[in-house]
Amino acid sequence: MNDLPLQGRVAMVAGASKGIGAATAEAFAAGGAAVVLGARDLEALNQVAARIRGNGGRALAVRTDVSDEASMREFTEAALAEYGRLDAAFNDATDGPMPAPLTDIDTAEFDRGIATNVRGTFLGMKYQIPAMLRGGGGAIVNMASLAGSTGVANLAAYVAGKAGIIGLTKVAALDYADKGIRVNVVAPGTILTHHLERAGEQAQRGAAMAAPMGRIGTVTEVANTVLWLCSEQASYITGIVVPIDGGQSAGTKPPHMYRPGEPMRH
Repeated sequence: MNDLPLQGRVAMVAGASKGIGAATAEAFAAGGAAVVLGARDLEALNQVAARIRGNGGRALAVRTDVSDEASMREFTEAALAEYGRLDAAFNDATDGPMPAPLTDIDTAEFDRGIATNVRGTFLGMKYQIPAMLRGGGGAIVNMASLAGSTGVANLAAYVAGKAGIIGLTKVAALDYADKGIRVNVVAPGTILTHHLERAGEQAQRGAAMAAPMGRIGTVTEVANTVLWLCSEQASYITGIVVPIDGGQSAGTKPPHMYRPGEPMRH
């Protein structure tokens, strides 16, 4: 693969202040793209932008609320004003209530999760796609989760939001497949983000055991997948869900598998 697969391109990342979003913004920059970073925390965004510039890249930080239409329109306009085009986008912002059984979830908190995940992804594409069409095409990657295709107890808003993102992605891919726009979605399993780091070693060990590969994924592994999907290496790929989950979506791998010829254990 080209060491600079996005040389001369412009990419934007919503939810770029930390974790997977920040890692992906840095991966875009390392791949040769100028990067426009969006999130509500401008101070954190500026730190990511400073790291990118310190490594010789180009970056612009824009305070952005993905659930607000005017904010998302201005986010895209800022990219065009600064760099004159838009070629790639990663819609990564996510939010939602704390885990709880469905009937215990506050309705306003549920609405907040849907507003960030579903509405935010919709608004991102609503303004990114016309900007890309002006330049002859582009690629968008949306952030879902393994939970978007597999139910997880106590995460009604999160699961509903991520499932909605998968549906939106497929429709957008079909709507613009013949217009030079590719739209795909990544669905990570357990990734070592700041949330899991704060949860401690015991939680991390349990998460690793849930994956057939026996380990937790890294933000870099997600970022590299997004970068690939936005590159010409994935030029005939649109409308797909890419699991990044160490084999979890393939099925269940018991800790000990029976082999023909060995005694059954009871």
